[in-house]
Amino acid sequence: MAIGKVWVVAEISGGAPTATTLELLAGAKGLSPAAIEVVAFGGQGASVAGALGAAGATKIYEVGDLGDALPGPSVAGAIAAQIAEGNSPDVVLAGATYDGRDIAARLSARIGKPVITNVVALSAGADGSPVAEHAIFGGTQVAKSEFTGSAPWIFVVRAKSFVVEEAPSGAPAEVVNVSVPDLGAVAAAKVVNRHVEERSGPKLDEAAVVVSGGRGLGQPENYGLIEELAKLLNGAPGASRAIVDAGWVPYAYQVGQTGKTVKPTVYIACGISGATQHMVGMKGAKNIIAINKDKDAPIFSISDLGVVGDVHKVIPALIDTLKNR
Repeated sequence: MAIGKVWVVAEISGGAPTATTLELLAGAKGLSPAAIEVVAFGGQGASVAGALGAAGATKIYEVGDLGDALPGPSVAGAIAAQIAEGNSPDVVLAGATYDGRDIAARLSARIGKPVITNVVALSAGADGSPVAEHAIFGGTQVAKSEFTGSAPWIFVVRAKSFVVEEAPSGAPAEVVNVSVPDLGAVAAAKVVNRHVEERSGPKLDEAAVVVSGGRGLGQPENYGLIEELAKLLNGAPGASRAIVDAGWVPYAYQVGQTGKTVKPTVYIACGISGATQHMVGMKGAKNIIAINKDKDAPIFSISDLGVVGDVHKVIPALIDTLKNR
């Protein structure tokens, strides 16, 4: 069957669609649907209509400004209400973000449809229905799955699964305001505080260069070498789960299956052995450089360049070279 409509759950930050939202729209195009539409929340649909239209969306269903209410209940409720009224997509795509996962789970419960999560690729099958590829067993294997039941089909997609291509200028997407049904006690949860991690330089998941440190650094204070090298390369510092769990750096720095997925031009892994969980989040980098004193470290198996050496000697040498160039 041909796919009629794909709905993308759009997230907006800083007055623009997030990178994940644009990636989902790129993935939606690959399914060759009759129409690509988005569901937005926060009352900013009109302000991003041009950007979303250029990315392929023809219509925006604006849920509105939710104030301090959690987006999940309201957005899932609004989508479920549209489906109940007969305005149903064939596919719903949500990003593997806090809000995206929450919305997908709540929508699944409301309409009685399952969800395929951790999706890393989507394509149209022989009969036109979507086929998803998703990582299993800690990212060591990739399985293909498709729904046997009727639409709508819900997918939660990992970041960096689709490449955003420069889109030609297009007409702004049409904005349609949709109502949220009475949610009762379900909507009682509120956001009481928001915290934005302080940073300088590019975002970790958008940086062209990422320098990550692991347990091989030895001590928390040695992470400063990672930050200094990243700054000199106009990149972003990252970390393995081991040092995040140890409290050396915030969770926002974590690269891996349970952290951020990155696809920079250059990824430098310093003192990271290469656990599968970490490699899932960075193996898509164009060029991978690993520095580790253990010549048998798994990270070397996916590296384009491997340096067998002590990070405490190699990184300072790199820093000195960059400063004196």
